[in-house]
Amino acid sequence: MQAHAIAAAGVAAASARFEASARRTAADPLADPAGEAVERIAAEVAVAANVSVLRAADDMAGTLLDMLA
Repeated sequence: MQAHAIAAAGVAAASARFEASARRTAADPLADPAGEAVERIAAEVAVAANVSVLRAADDMAGTLLDMLA
């Protein structure tokens, strides 16, 4: 299913955003702490949203398989 690939790519992108923000904070903790905190929270929400899409796609595939069985 295409939804799985899209959601997996979304999880990977959000994880990369989180990691980049953490690295920037580690390199210069006083540069923009509020902005980096917002970036990490947004990345966390994006991961959660993409995981929800993965779960929904799995549920739909399971329902389809149940209907075909």
